[in-house]
Amino acid sequence: MKRKKLGEVLIDHGRITPAALQKLFKEQEGNVVRLGELILEKGTVDKASLVKALEEVSHVPYLDSSSIQCAQEALRSIPKSTALRLAALPVEIDQTRMVVAMVEPQNVGTIDELRFTVGKNIVPRFGFRAEILSAIVRNYDRLEGVATAGAAGSVDPLAGGSPVEFISTSSRQANQEAIREIQAEVNQQRTPAVRLVSEIILKAMSKHASDIHIEPQDARTVVRIRVDGVLRELDSVPRSLQNQLVSRMKILADMDIAERRAPQDGRFMVAVGQRRVDMRVSTLPTQYGEKVVMRLLDASAPILSFTDLGFPAGVAEQMRRLIALPQGMLLVTGPTGSGKTTTLYSALNLLRKPAVNIVTVEDPVEYALAGVNQVHVNTRAGLTFAKCLRSILRQDPNVIMIGEIRDLETAEIAMKAAQTGHMVLSTLHTNDSISAVARLLDLGIAEYLIASSVSGILAQRLVRKLCSCHVQHRVTMEERDRLAASGWLSPPETVPWPKGCDTCDNTGYKGRLGIYELLAIDDSIRGVLRGGYKPDLVKAAARAAGMRRMQEDAIEKLQASVTTLEEITRVIPMDALESAGCERCGHELPPAYRFCPFCGSARATGQAESSSVRPIHDTEGVLT
Repeated sequence: MKRKKLGEVLIDHGRITPAALQKLFKEQEGNVVRLGELILEKGTVDKASLVKALEEVSHVPYLDSSSIQCAQEALRSIPKSTALRLAALPVEIDQTRMVVAMVEPQNVGTIDELRFTVGKNIVPRFGFRAEILSAIVRNYDRLEGVATAGAAGSVDPLAGGSPVEFISTSSRQANQEAIREIQAEVNQQRTPAVRLVSEIILKAMSKHASDIHIEPQDARTVVRIRVDGVLRELDSVPRSLQNQLVSRMKILADMDIAERRAPQDGRFMVAVGQRRVDMRVSTLPTQYGEKVVMRLLDASAPILSFTDLGFPAGVAEQMRRLIALPQGMLLVTGPTGSGKTTTLYSALNLLRKPAVNIVTVEDPVEYALAGVNQVHVNTRAGLTFAKCLRSILRQDPNVIMIGEIRDLETAEIAMKAAQTGHMVLSTLHTNDSISAVARLLDLGIAEYLIASSVSGILAQRLVRKLCSCHVQHRVTMEERDRLAASGWLSPPETVPWPKGCDTCDNTGYKGRLGIYELLAIDDSIRGVLRGGYKPDLVKAAARAAGMRRMQEDAIEKLQASVTTLEEITRVIPMDALESAGCERCGHELPPAYRFCPFCGSARATGQAESSSVRPIHDTEGVLT
């Protein structure tokens, strides 16, 4: 007799409709969450009916652990770290068996590990994850006689007192033998590595870090986090805990903890209250041990509008017109970490409508966007960008988003899709918008195909925003000389300066915003491209059409005291801040040039003396 699934049992009991179940299945896609947990969280079915259905499906009795007091002998038999990692609460114990409330009572690997640790038979009872984790923290705190949980049960002050929950994204059974090998060592140390990992992740999440670096050195292991695009040191770990720390992260990410000589990749999910963060883990062998980098991807992060991202009003309006076109290609360019994917998601958010079929192919899927069909690239399984694109074109899409154009095959398919009635959004790694054309040519795309397919190219960078604690700083002679050497003939007297306070963690900066440059491909630029790509001519045509370079956008944000001179020079080349086009031939010229060296014509009176950067207003009485 075929065993029924939870959804089928609930339908048979009349507790849920097939349509509601399909909606839950769709919401479950891309999220590592069990169906029963999701139903309970959404309140789709009352708890009593859900428990009855789960007991019928699993043939395991339910144990409500929300207010249970466990036997102290049972608690002492299982380390707190193991209980939290396995989401298993030891309830009672006698000479031959132990009763354990578990999230996965049918997981043979979990039961085997508990039996190995305790040396007794395990009698499973099923429970809900939130109830079990809360009970683990409460009972072990009572056992240890402390008021708050230690690290693995640490409480995020922003999460309403919920314990940290580690969610694996695949089976850990292949790692069971390796786990058992280090279990004794970890237990003897009172699981310091477990506490450290939880503390590090909680601190990084509270500071809104995008990456965590665990870096072994000669005498210590340094923990650094990347906040607003800049690395800073978070903590220092004794060198003796390095191997345990790495092993703990590998267990969570389903890596081979016995392999220390080769790089590995893995992932897991962290849930703190209602916040879920996808952790992408990478290890790399170094001179002093394995370095670990964890990328934090918050799938629940809000999708911002173009204005919130820092788009100038004119550029935001142009972007809206470009993505509203029935067909064409919009490219977003910039280095890694410049916010390209966030910009594309903002564009997709504007395009989301019931009448529009949007399909994305990404590596990885960073944000879950309702109403959008998102495909995750899996190169090991042969699912590449190009192969996904061929299948997507048979899915009747209106809008296609490609995470990145990396090769000729992907570029050609994307170009053809842009010519056959599809709006295509994608990214490239280039320094500015005009360089994107050269990049496509390097891939092997012909000029005429670029001219007829590409609608616009957006180049962007991210700079840190000043905290409200900033002050005005008088420009030093060194800074003035540097600005003048860059072609800025009229440097301002003062510029904003980061001061630092508790709000910004004493950095002077809080958050980031974009610096943008949009090249809209019009008929004049298409004509230049069809005649053969010449960067100077494309640049001249773009400037004549009113394109503002990202340097100009950066200077405007500096004048508005949104960011600092140091931030601008950190991410944008200073040698191009003040260049302007010759009125006759369109070549870019520094403002100090009185004559154009390309065509020999004199520049308009006052053009060389004037600057596109206006000195900021005097701030007498505010200077420090």
